[in-house]
Amino acid sequence: MAPMLEMTGITKRFPGVVANDNVDLSVLPGRVHTLLGENGAGKSTLMKILYGLYQPDEGEIFLNGEAVEITSPHDAIERGIGMIHQHFMLVPTLTVAENVALGLGGRRGLADMRPIRRRLAEVSEQYGLHVDPDAQIWQLAVGERQRAEILKALYRDAQLLVLDEPTAVLTPPEVDELFATLRQLTADDKGLIFISHKLHEVMEISDDITVLRDGKVSGRTVPADSTRESLAELMVGRLVSLQRDVPAQAHGEARLEVSNLTVTGDRGTVAVDDLSFTARAGEILGVAGVSGNGQRELAEAIFGLRDADSGEVRIDGHSARDASPREVRQLGLAYVPEERMRDGAIGDFTVAENLVLVDFPTEPLSRRGLLQRQAIESRSADLVDRYSVKTPTLDTPTRSLSGGNIQKVVIAREFSSGADVFMVAQPTRGVDIGAAEYIHAQLLQQRADGKAILLISEDLDEVLQLSDRVLVLLDGKEMGTVDRAHATVQEIGLMMMGSART
Repeated sequence: MAPMLEMTGITKRFPGVVANDNVDLSVLPGRVHTLLGENGAGKSTLMKILYGLYQPDEGEIFLNGEAVEITSPHDAIERGIGMIHQHFMLVPTLTVAENVALGLGGRRGLADMRPIRRRLAEVSEQYGLHVDPDAQIWQLAVGERQRAEILKALYRDAQLLVLDEPTAVLTPPEVDELFATLRQLTADDKGLIFISHKLHEVMEISDDITVLRDGKVSGRTVPADSTRESLAELMVGRLVSLQRDVPAQAHGEARLEVSNLTVTGDRGTVAVDDLSFTARAGEILGVAGVSGNGQRELAEAIFGLRDADSGEVRIDGHSARDASPREVRQLGLAYVPEERMRDGAIGDFTVAENLVLVDFPTEPLSRRGLLQRQAIESRSADLVDRYSVKTPTLDTPTRSLSGGNIQKVVIAREFSSGADVFMVAQPTRGVDIGAAEYIHAQLLQQRADGKAILLISEDLDEVLQLSDRVLVLLDGKEMGTVDRAHATVQEIGLMMMGSART
């Protein structure tokens, strides 16, 4: 079988870095080809070259045996290449059909939608992508929006589809539906490039796997010859432990208590709805849910960044309702926020400055209002060593570090604060598999030390691996709380979609 896509000898340089170094990629029709690698491995650059957003410095692209130059996304679309972005490229206030029409150009525009609706209905029926063409995007669930993106590409007769982290915001049942659709597409001889960091999904859906590390191909394999551990080793260059040992231990007194909490979101609607739970000493309480179901508003209300409408938050028995973030910290709660560069660190500050950002007013870091540089450097050097932060110097601007190392800076600062309660949101989002392994180990160490941890994560595998109990949120309401020992991906996934626990 001849490849439908061949990328040969692709090299792309940016100032100070070779993003792609002599990369070869071959995709066969009717197969799912997974592109795997850590952040910064070169996956995105390679796909941007394929989609015409970048031009390669060296190498060639062949489509169905013909050498081509792809100079723009429009050029890629005309050649039958479709890109399904992780962050959907849809206009929320337009219908599905109108979003399709937007990209067609010519005289068709939005004038006569009837032929577009008819064709969408045909494509939808053919591939089981059931979406109402007249529904506005904002009215659709996340899984339906993704189907709308795929429909948009198929309407334009895409023969090669690139799916960038397509399961990142889907529930497990929605992932199953997506995979069924992908198999229908390959049955129709379409070629798929699947980009994901979830190794169990890679093993399930892939026909072929290419692994990138530091801009180079580190391995090519197929699922039958691979394990999750072997793929992780190809990604990182060393053995990686994917299983977390969470020994049973007794839980202590309640450290964080949330009672009947109701919080209004930015759109003026209820984001957290009469929510109650308790996190105890020596316990990780996981909060699971699809993005946008009240997780961010919950964290902000607990930490004093957002006013609650009603209800109570207590930390070690003391009320934190209407407290400021500094007062919440003084009560004993540390916070690793979801947006590390927006809320967790100041990019232009040095690594040392970010490491003491919270406690710099206290001795020995300052004395009589003056910063004590030697004490700050000593504290920072100790944290960099203890938390394995890779940085050229303590004076390096934090924004210059990798995402995983910025997250380590935030975690080092918060976990060394002496707090008894930790609220950790999306701790491994966007970080490499090696950094994720380290961050998980730190969370489990704090649990072993008797700390109470509220773990808010959209990564269901992460929640199920680390948590003692899992609380499921939907539209800001509790759908149920399940002990990890009795929890399954299927049960939690159904709860995330609105099915009550049986």
